[in-house]
Amino acid sequence: MKKGLTIIETLAAIGIFTLLMVTVSSLIISIYRSQDYSWQQAMAINEARRGIEIMSKEIREARDASDGSYVIEKAEDKEFIFYSDIDDDGKAERVRYFLGTVGSGGLTRECQTFFKGGSCEVNFSDFLEGDLVSASVKVSVDGDFGWKNREYAEIFSDGEKLGDVCRVGCSDCPSTWQGTATYDVTGRSADDSVNFLADATNKVDPLCSHSMKARFEFEFTEDLSAFASEFRKGVIEPVGDPPIYPVDQEEISILTSYVRNAPPIFEYFDADGNKIIGYPARLADTKLMKLHLVINVSPDRPPTDFELESFVQLRNLKLE
Repeated sequence: MKKGLTIIETLAAIGIFTLLMVTVSSLIISIYRSQDYSWQQAMAINEARRGIEIMSKEIREARDASDGSYVIEKAEDKEFIFYSDIDDDGKAERVRYFLGTVGSGGLTRECQTFFKGGSCEVNFSDFLEGDLVSASVKVSVDGDFGWKNREYAEIFSDGEKLGDVCRVGCSDCPSTWQGTATYDVTGRSADDSVNFLADATNKVDPLCSHSMKARFEFEFTEDLSAFASEFRKGVIEPVGDPPIYPVDQEEISILTSYVRNAPPIFEYFDADGNKIIGYPARLADTKLMKLHLVINVSPDRPPTDFELESFVQLRNLKLE
């Protein structure tokens, strides 16, 4: 007589089969994750390698700015700003490579009114990537402001008065900015939006082609700790004649998101190969640079850090 499996035997077989499947599934997932991580690490290394090749070429061909500024503007351990014709258009772009926890920016807006005692306003928004550290606005006006104590402008931010400009020391229609005042607007800007209004007194007449023009130069710094592993590139094209480099027109791209540098990214050397520690020598004496990137998708697991290194001589600052 044939005997079937008992309930206990059946349950035991199911348990063993389930345990086997869980073990096999865990092994497959582990292998997949390991391969996926290795692939991500390889991609990050390739991105960084391409980035350091481009960076080396651009630094090697650095030159004076189109506005006459010196080749190197800033030379920090993890931020380097210089000028180079990176798109071969005959004009030097302002190029910034950086990895940092603090960023800064600036935006400028202008407005005008053609009415007696009129007002005008501007708005700044969507300017933050991280958390605001500080913000200020520099306000200047032009127009009918020659009658001191009677012809001036009141400045407001989000409905709150900041102060007055051109109470004294201004003139009628000078066609230049005057009455400049700077105000701290950190508290008003933390929500990534701030409004400014200039309100002329009723004695300000349209004696010029306008009654009042107002210029608002807004500057801010922010905490970018959340982006501390992102190595970025910022480029500003020169505009106008004479040329200028508007900070608010900087175009930023991410070269890689997995830089883990504790040592400097940039090191600076003079004509004799001596390392330059600080300013102003880094700007005046740099002839050779060392570029160093440490790449790791996840520092908490193997493999270990991958390091890329390159030395670059600035061609327009020949070694002597």
